[in-house]
Amino acid sequence: MMNKEQKKNYITEMKEFFNTSDSVLVTHYQGLTVSQLDELRKEMRKHGIMFKITKNRITKLALKDTKCKDLANLFLGPTAIALSKDAISSAKILAKFSKDNKNLKILGGLMGEEILKQEDVLKIATLPTLDEARAKIAAILKAPAQKLLSILLAPGSKIAILALKKSKQSK
Repeated sequence: MMNKEQKKNYITEMKEFFNTSDSVLVTHYQGLTVSQLDELRKEMRKHGIMFKITKNRITKLALKDTKCKDLANLFLGPTAIALSKDAISSAKILAKFSKDNKNLKILGGLMGEEILKQEDVLKIATLPTLDEARAKIAAILKAPAQKLLSILLAPGSKIAILALKKSKQSK
C-alpha cells in the first residue's frame, strides 16, 4: 500500500512519462508469469522502451492534465504501458510477444497526438522502423549510381556493344 507521499511521487513521475513520450501503448498482462514479464521488459529495454505495470486508479489521476487523458478508459484490470519515442518499435515488440504469449493483450494507445485502437497498433507493427526505412531509401539511391559506375568501368568493348544495342533500339 502506498502512502500519500508515494502516491504524489507516482503521479508526478507518470505525468512526466506521459508528457515526454511520443508513444504510449496500453496492454493487459493477466496470466503472464514473472519470467515472461522480465523477458518482455528486457526486450523493450534493448530498444529504449520502458514497460511499466501501472496502478490504475492513481494512473488515471496522472493522466488528467496530459496529452494522454483520452486513454483513461483503457486502465481497467491488470494494465501495463510501453512508453517510448518510437511507436513502431514498441508496436512490433508487443505484437510479436502477444503472438507467442496469448495472455498479453494490446488494448490501444497514443502515437504523437493520435489515439490508437488495437487494430491501429497491429497495423503500425507491420511498418518498417526508422532505421529500416533509411536503409531502404539508401539502397534505392545507391543502386543507379552503382549501375552507372559499372558501365563506366567496363572495358571499351562492352561500352561499344551497349552503344550498338541502344542505337538499334532507338531506330
